Amino acid sequence: MSFFISKLKSFTKKVLFLIIISLPLILTVFCNIIGKNDNHINRDVQVEIEEVNVKRYSAVDNIHAKYALLMDADNGRVLYEKDGFTKAPMASTTKIMTLIIALENANPNDVVTVSDYAASMPDVQLNIKSGEQYRLIDLMYSMMLESHNDSAVAIAEHVGGSVEGFAKLMNEKAYELGAYNTNFVTPNGLDADNHYTTAYDLALIASYAIKKPDFREIVGTQQYSFNEQTKGKAFTVNNKDRFLTSYPGAIGIKTGFTGNAGYCFVGAVDRDNKHLVSVVLAAGWPPYKMYKWQDTLRLMDYGITYYNFKDIISKDTVFESVKVTDSIEGGDITPYINENVSLLLSEDEKVDIEINLPKSLQAPVLKDEEIGSVKILIDGNEYRKLPVYSSEGKRRLTYKYVLKSLICKYIRTTNEDIIN
Repeated sequence: MSFFISKLKSFTKKVLFLIIISLPLILTVFCNIIGKNDNHINRDVQVEIEEVNVKRYSAVDNIHAKYALLMDADNGRVLYEKDGFTKAPMASTTKIMTLIIALENANPNDVVTVSDYAASMPDVQLNIKSGEQYRLIDLMYSMMLESHNDSAVAIAEHVGGSVEGFAKLMNEKAYELGAYNTNFVTPNGLDADNHYTTAYDLALIASYAIKKPDFREIVGTQQYSFNEQTKGKAFTVNNKDRFLTSYPGAIGIKTGFTGNAGYCFVGAVDRDNKHLVSVVLAAGWPPYKMYKWQDTLRLMDYGITYYNFKDIISKDTVFESVKVTDSIEGGDITPYINENVSLLLSEDEKVDIEINLPKSLQAPVLKDEEIGSVKILIDGNEYRKLPVYSSEGKRRLTYKYVLKSLICKYIRTTNEDIIN
C-alpha cells in the first residue's frame, strides 16, 4: 500500500511541475483567445456603425433626377444635393415664381382681359379665349393646380404689362432671394433660350413661397371652381400634385415637364416642426413619369428620418467679461447675443462654436454696441456668424470731464465752507 502512495505522490509532483512550467504558455493562449473575442466584438460594433451610415446615405443613393436638392426651408441650409448648383431648365416649376410675383404685385380680385397671345399658348391650357375676362385669383388656381400655360401668360401680361415686363419682376425677385444663378424669360416655363435655374435657387424660391399663407392656400387646394366674368362659362380645376395626398405633412408644390427639362417637381413638407423643400429636375423622360415622385419621397424620408433639432447656442450663453479702459464708470462690460439658434442636424454632423471677442476695449462703448462675433461651424464649414453686443455703456474719461469734475468739486467744497 505504501508503495502505491509513494508512486501517487511522485506522479502528483510531476503533474504540478508540468503545470507550473506550462503556465506562461497557457496564459498566452488564453489571452490570445480573449483578444480574438474582443477584436470580434470591436469588428461587430464597427460593422454596425458602418451599416447605419450606409443605410443613411443609401436612402438617397438611387435618386433618378440629374439635379436634386433637399433644403431646410427655415434657414436655407442644404441637407442633400446632387449637382444642385448646376444650371438647368425647370419647366412649369417656373410658375412658383409667377405666383409669388402676382400675389405681391396685384389684387387677386383684379379682372384680367385675355390677349390673343395668352390665348395662343400650347398645352397644357385652360383654353381661354381672346377678349374673355377672368378674376386674377381664378387664373392663379388654374395655373398652379393644372399648370395651364395660357393662364400664366394672362397673369403675366396683366401684372407686368407684358411678358418681358413680368420676367423683369421675376428676375429682380430671384436676385433679392439670393437665387443668383436663375434667369426667367417666360412665366410658364416653356422651353426658351436663357431660361434656367438651379436646384438650389429653386429651393430658395420655394422656401420663401411656403412662408406666404396665400401661396400655401392655393397650392394646397384639391379642387377649385370658377366662372368667366362676361358669359359665365364654368370651369373646375383639379390639383395634379400626387405628392400632396401621398405624404404626411405635404404642402405641395409644383410639377413640370418639357422636352428639354424632363420631369420636374418641387415639393414641400411641414411635419414635426420641420419645414423641408425638395427639388428634382430632369427626373427622367417618358415613360418614366413616376421617377419624380419616387425621388421626392426618398428625399423627404431622408430629411425627416435623419435630421432632428438640436440647440446650438442661446441668449442665456455666458461670455467672459471684457475689460474697458479709460472709462468714467470703470469696470468691465458683459457680452451677449440676442437670439437662440436651434438647427436640424444629423447624428454625424459636428458643430463647433468660435467666439471672437477682444481682450479689452477703449471707452466709449455704447450699450448694445456690436463688439465681437460668434461663428457656428458645421463639419468645419461656417454656417452662421452671430454678432455679440455690449450689455452696458461706458463713457470715455476725458481731460474736459476731469477738469469739469474738479471745478464742480471745488465749488461744492467752497460753498460748504461758507455755510459752515
